[in-house]
Amino acid sequence: MTSLKGKIITVVGSGLIGRSWAMVFLSGGYKVKIYDNEPGQASGAITEIRKQLEELQQAKMLRGNLTAAQQLSLLSSHDDLQQALEGAFFVQECVFEDLEAKQTVFHEVENLVTESVILSSSTSCLMPSNVFSCVQNRTRCIISHPVNPPYYVRLVELVPHPETVPAVMDVAYSLMTEVGQAPVRLSKEIDGFALNRVQYAIIAESWRLVQDGVISVKDIDLVMSEGLGMRYAFIGPIETMHLNAPEGMEDYLQRYSEGMKRVLNTFGPVPDFSGEPAARIVKEICELIPAEQEHLTVRRERRDHLLMELAKLKK
Repeated sequence: MTSLKGKIITVVGSGLIGRSWAMVFLSGGYKVKIYDNEPGQASGAITEIRKQLEELQQAKMLRGNLTAAQQLSLLSSHDDLQQALEGAFFVQECVFEDLEAKQTVFHEVENLVTESVILSSSTSCLMPSNVFSCVQNRTRCIISHPVNPPYYVRLVELVPHPETVPAVMDVAYSLMTEVGQAPVRLSKEIDGFALNRVQYAIIAESWRLVQDGVISVKDIDLVMSEGLGMRYAFIGPIETMHLNAPEGMEDYLQRYSEGMKRVLNTFGPVPDFSGEPAARIVKEICELIPAEQEHLTVRRERRDHLLMELAKLKK
């Protein structure tokens, strides 16, 4: 794809994900129009984005080749949707995770843009066939599911609608690559996409192990942060299998497939994440991590800083 830098991307929704997407696109040199249907919300988002970009620049963690001031000069806020969409080639929807709200947004957007404009949703779990059901031309519709926070965690899942044409996937993939994200393509829609299906499998077994008294909350988190997570931050589960046997994947399967099947057959049912077990786990995590908002905010900021440092190491 020929570089589209300098072209316009419209971000619909000025919450956390919308602001993060705006910062990602700005870092790649794109003009960004951010829209919110609540008067004053979009302009307030610019204030928050300015603060974050200036802090990132001061910490030498700003993405892209442009200064914070140069990136901010590419950003504008809008309370009028038609004005926000003028000139855009790509629309990234970031409203709250409600199917009807997203359907309404795309129905309105489609009536205000040309046929060539790509319509992209940030949904983390809603199926493309449902999100875009009110759109007439669904060939240009796609899910671009980021990982929160997108500015620090670069993975983007690209999930097509059943009618999406390959060229739209190609443009989205090239765009995400150009702005420094790490896009992956799903060949078809599936509930939960790829990331959440893997994440939910880990959550479910972690929950079962704590619920059944096998391990504590603190220690199951250490299993990931000091074990699996350390290597999965650099290589994935399939490559790990390939590297964990002297002769590679075929050797690994010969050595370990029977053991894997035996253990997998002992997994329990899907937890309901409620009742006494949930109350016990909530109590345990709150004792480990103080629940006061200021403490959580500090921990989130520290998490984001560490994620950015890890992203720099992976370059």
